[in-house]
Amino acid sequence: MLGLLTATLPVNLALAGAATLRRTPSGAVARPTTAQRRTVLVTGGKMTKALVLARGFHAAGHRVLLAEQARYRLTAHRTSRAVEAFHVLPTPGSAGYEQAVLDLVRAEGVDTFVPVSSPASSLPEAEVGELLRAEGVVVVHLDAERLRAVDDKHAFAAAAAAGLPVPDTHRITDPQQVLDLDFDALPGAAYVLKSIAYDPVRRLDLTPLPRPTRAETEAFLAGLPISEERPWILQELLEGTEWCTHGTVRDGRLAVHVACRSSAWQLVYEHEEHPGIRAWVEQWVRDVLGPGATGQVSLDFIEGPDGVVRAIECNPRTHSAITLLEGHPDLAAAYLGGGPDEREHQPVEPELGGAPTYWTHHELWQGLTHPRTLPERLRLLRRGRDAVLTPTDPWPFLALHHLHVPSLVLANLRAGRPWQKVDLNIGKLVEPGGD
Repeated sequence: MLGLLTATLPVNLALAGAATLRRTPSGAVARPTTAQRRTVLVTGGKMTKALVLARGFHAAGHRVLLAEQARYRLTAHRTSRAVEAFHVLPTPGSAGYEQAVLDLVRAEGVDTFVPVSSPASSLPEAEVGELLRAEGVVVVHLDAERLRAVDDKHAFAAAAAAGLPVPDTHRITDPQQVLDLDFDALPGAAYVLKSIAYDPVRRLDLTPLPRPTRAETEAFLAGLPISEERPWILQELLEGTEWCTHGTVRDGRLAVHVACRSSAWQLVYEHEEHPGIRAWVEQWVRDVLGPGATGQVSLDFIEGPDGVVRAIECNPRTHSAITLLEGHPDLAAAYLGGGPDEREHQPVEPELGGAPTYWTHHELWQGLTHPRTLPERLRLLRRGRDAVLTPTDPWPFLALHHLHVPSLVLANLRAGRPWQKVDLNIGKLVEPGGD
């Protein structure tokens, strides 16, 4: 991997140089007055979506601070011209984390906190958000009570079922519960098991249950860490088209909406209008999150052959589909308030028919390892745009491939930690027990 990354250096320099030469004056963006200018703390600095938000806030004239934990201190995004200062914070949830955030907020005069959470950090950031609200800081993240309710896959399905279509879902705390189920009496033709706690490896396993024989079902269950302390769900396996959404909610109203066709490990995003999904999300925000809710939510859907969309889960954090809003003049206002679409009660959305986003070297690698897909991927490279590389801010693209990822590979090499693949999007190595 280190050799391959080194070999791409001439190509990456050429891409960054070409992008810079194509730089054109950006459109006029209304700059805030000194009184309106915010100091925004964005966490999750290793992830592309954090970079997109930082650029959006900076373009609107706000001061942006980026933060990450020590393991990702060499994140490429600290090199962005949108970032005024980069800070290392303790691991969310660890001893001293809350105090470190409070100290940083007070020292830098932060008035707005926008967490770009990982699955492991979303709850600790909700809890520290409660402390920051008490200090008068605007927090664009669900409060801890709401976050727990929607992050639990079983609780989410139970709440959404009150008037909104969801798949049949059962809470499982013992493998024997699965063996004792009469699957013939259930409404679904097949089911899958999902860990309620985030599991970066097993989340991709969609083995249908029951298996052809009881012995095969027992063998499959034997390898899963199901317990009272680590509950799972058994969920109806739906057939149809997968969709993913990003939503930013402010004061109980959907302020940002992005909808894309989805897949298990997706690194291409293209916005499509889907009235059924939009209506589902807006009703859920209104009836389930309720008045006063502010935060970021990612909802996954399956659209069945009957045209009905059913939400399969909610991840209460920023979705990578927000890369489609790179450069949108109203993105910052949608997060911070005061945008034109807010007054019209319409969420900010990407332009229909706009360029899809991708990560260049992921597409090239997939094309080389799966040659039949190479022509399609090359067409995508011409039609879309890299999610990290922009003409006005090329350094993060170079640093991602030649500082950020190499530092993670070397760290795992020194520690002897196994890993499965590089995720350029979220800036980490996918590994067992990862964050």
